[in-house]
Amino acid sequence: MNRTFFIYLAPFILFIALAGVLFFALGKDPKLLPSAKLGKPFPDFQLPGLHQPEKTLSKTELVGEVVLINIWATWCVSCLVEHPVLSKLARSGVIIYGLNYKDVRSAAIVFLENHGNPYREVFFDANGSLGLDLGVYGAPETYFLDREGQIRYRHIGVITTDIWQNKLKSIYQGLIQENQE
Repeated sequence: MNRTFFIYLAPFILFIALAGVLFFALGKDPKLLPSAKLGKPFPDFQLPGLHQPEKTLSKTELVGEVVLINIWATWCVSCLVEHPVLSKLARSGVIIYGLNYKDVRSAAIVFLENHGNPYREVFFDANGSLGLDLGVYGAPETYFLDREGQIRYRHIGVITTDIWQNKLKSIYQGLIQENQE
């Protein structure tokens, strides 16, 4: 009788265990990926510029102003969706640097020629070395840096007008105010 009872109880126990795992795993927001880089300096790097491969760009480009670093690529469909919003932000005075991630230089240049260039400068990260240092999961991702070059916020996914207005704008303005004091 004990053996028969166990045979009927085992599937029920497995079902409860699986339901518990799914309940806790599916309840998490996939955009809330932790970043070990928050509150830390932006990684040191030396990368060529997208438009001027002979020009070496480094972290010093990013220090002195509150800036956004947008990771993008031509193979990223979501980046094309996000691009008009970034262009509008740049026109409104938001300083955005681009990190062209694991891409083909000529394709990236054509992309910006066709869709406009919202970036103050574009770092060309062909092999993804800076992306790896940042812990990039994929494109698009956007990092908010303060004037000292500290990573203060990370947004994973497309920046839409709604997301900017309802969430990211206040973070950006908070960094601006913090750096004016």
